[in-house]
Amino acid sequence: MRSLKEKRIILAITGSIAAYKAAFLTRLLIKSGAEVRVIMTPGSTRFIAPLTLSTLSKHKVFTEVIGEESWNNHVEMGLWADAMIVAPATANSIGKLANGLCDTIVAAVYLSARCPVFLAPAMDVDMWKHPAVQNNLSKLVAAGNRIVPVGRGELASGLVGEGRMAEPEEIVAFLAKFFAADQDLRNKKIVITAGPTHEPIDPVRFVGNRSSGKMGIAIAEAAHRRGAEVKLVLGPTSMDTDLVPVFKVRTAQEMFEETIRHFVDCDVAILAAAVADYRPEHVSNQKIKKKSNTLRLDLIKNPDIAAELGTRKKGEQVTIGFALETNDEEENAFGKLQKKNFDFIVLNSLKEEGAGFAHDTNKITILGKDGSKKSYPLKPKTEVAEDILDALVALQI
Repeated sequence: MRSLKEKRIILAITGSIAAYKAAFLTRLLIKSGAEVRVIMTPGSTRFIAPLTLSTLSKHKVFTEVIGEESWNNHVEMGLWADAMIVAPATANSIGKLANGLCDTIVAAVYLSARCPVFLAPAMDVDMWKHPAVQNNLSKLVAAGNRIVPVGRGELASGLVGEGRMAEPEEIVAFLAKFFAADQDLRNKKIVITAGPTHEPIDPVRFVGNRSSGKMGIAIAEAAHRRGAEVKLVLGPTSMDTDLVPVFKVRTAQEMFEETIRHFVDCDVAILAAAVADYRPEHVSNQKIKKKSNTLRLDLIKNPDIAAELGTRKKGEQVTIGFALETNDEEENAFGKLQKKNFDFIVLNSLKEEGAGFAHDTNKITILGKDGSKKSYPLKPKTEVAEDILDALVALQI
């Protein structure tokens, strides 16, 4: 069975003698069904030639952000991949990635990647055990990265101990196990809303909010990796994804219509968008000029997407809501859960430092219709997305 079939994997190679194993790793990844793109630090090219890896991967190998002919788009590569594996990951590269130092294409792609990132460390035993290295590894794990366990044996220095890079077969098995576990949403159809809505006042102004769409996009990408067929209804935001079909809207009315359209034949709706409750009753077709010290806007209610889906649910369809509260958080969230007929609701608070709009992290509590409550610590939104999907799977849909 081709355990990594159709997975898009970036193999990042840094400057260790273990880089010679990258040729075998590339072949095994491709044999497992993956499409592989290789990037290298300049130091790694002293151990294995880019030509070898480009021949095996059948793609150009990049060693610099700026090449001889053009700028190599690290952002595009970071968005393209289903997984990034840094193998070998030296003490130097681990330190740079852990602290956001960006002086190689490997670091640039890592900082741009929205996919899961795996690191296969390779170094001498004393380097491996050094507190600085272990501290940097802890930082990487806390940021949501995964470490492939090192092996024990004879090292390049002649010493015997921990620090050997895992064998290519072990790395492929580690990746395969990760993706196999993530297929618990296979064949499920999920519609997800994300981002804000903008309700126009005139051609240049609107009523809106600070939502970036990061949380909803993270859920959409995680659900895709777990095998779901995902449709993302995305409000106006600079964020985007190329992993799932995106249906861009601007207003609450447009989001309402698009979400209802996709809800008809879906299994799950996850309503992560911050939809404006009200819109201006009258929209000027010309820019409103400043004529006085005050400007009055009469607002009318927007359609309630969540409430409408709650009344339309059929059979085993599941709806999941979000509540962003500033006071009486749990009471208000439980009330919303019951009123909108959600199966569970995700509560987060603007009172939490690092949670809410625009942050890369979030701190949530999941409230169930049975009165259950589970709180999670502050963590990256990519991990929060997995927690939410784990709760979905627990419903045994």
